[in-house]
Amino acid sequence: MKTSQRFALSLLLGTVTLCASALATAADQYTMVGIPKLRSAWFNDYETGLKKAAKDFDIDAYQQAPASADEAQQVRIIEDSITQGANALLVVPNNASSVEPVFKRARQQKIVVITHESVGQPEADFDVEMIENQKFGRYMMDEFAKHAGGKGEFAIYVGSLTVPAHNVWADAALKEMKEKYPNMKVVADRFPVSEDRNAARQKTLELLSTYPDLKGVLAFGSQGGPGAAQALREKGLVGKLTVIGTTSPKESASFLKDGSITESILWSPGEASYAMSYIAKMILDGKRDQIKQGLEIPGLGKPMINGENIIFDKPLTVTKENYSKYNF
Repeated sequence: MKTSQRFALSLLLGTVTLCASALATAADQYTMVGIPKLRSAWFNDYETGLKKAAKDFDIDAYQQAPASADEAQQVRIIEDSITQGANALLVVPNNASSVEPVFKRARQQKIVVITHESVGQPEADFDVEMIENQKFGRYMMDEFAKHAGGKGEFAIYVGSLTVPAHNVWADAALKEMKEKYPNMKVVADRFPVSEDRNAARQKTLELLSTYPDLKGVLAFGSQGGPGAAQALREKGLVGKLTVIGTTSPKESASFLKDGSITESILWSPGEASYAMSYIAKMILDGKRDQIKQGLEIPGLGKPMINGENIIFDKPLTVTKENYSKYNF
């Protein structure tokens, strides 16, 4: 064989070998699909966590999000992911009941199912939470009391009187107030306006008129803080009352910047998706028995493990000084 022919054949075989090697490496990686409630700024951070996990854990992890919070659309994405051979589904359910049948089918096919914001989710291997509800409500009350000087009247906002998480947090906050802050008083228990910015604004204007010595608003729900902040701007009271809520860093940025929102306290969905990826990989690696009390997840620490619920105590406090660090 001529030298040039042998060289060409060598190059061809080398290319085939490299391609085969690359395919083998890709085939060896677990495929994990992150499926949040919808495509939104909040879940941009969820996707960031998946990308970090893909790099750190040598997995193929990516996000497929419904265009809106449509439970039927989310179920279809889960079904497609099963058909395409995903090894793990990392889901933030829109409706715990609607995903249950498709989760069951996934697990019958040996696909790992991990959820977030869905404690006790039927047919999931584990659920991962970044906050413990009672501690979260108490922490928000402590932060509010610190900024409000530990005295005076204030209002509590929730999304509605039937949103479980908001009302659990509010109950915990009120318990903390009664135990630690005898000089503080909540007006009218709570108001269901915290998922409607204009409703929160109008309620705040009303309360400012009714309670001229109001010290501020503690809002559980994404729009309570911004609504209260808008009212303070209109009344020229920015910086004179305390407003603490659960609004994402980007949405609360302008209010934090001028002081109409004091703090936004929530959690990082990116940390949640990172932890979910780690847990899914442990199961796929045959290490389910190691998911127990004392487990440490890289960079996140040791969660409390209660049955199938993996619960961290990692509230994220966003302030005027640090809001620009976050991209959700």
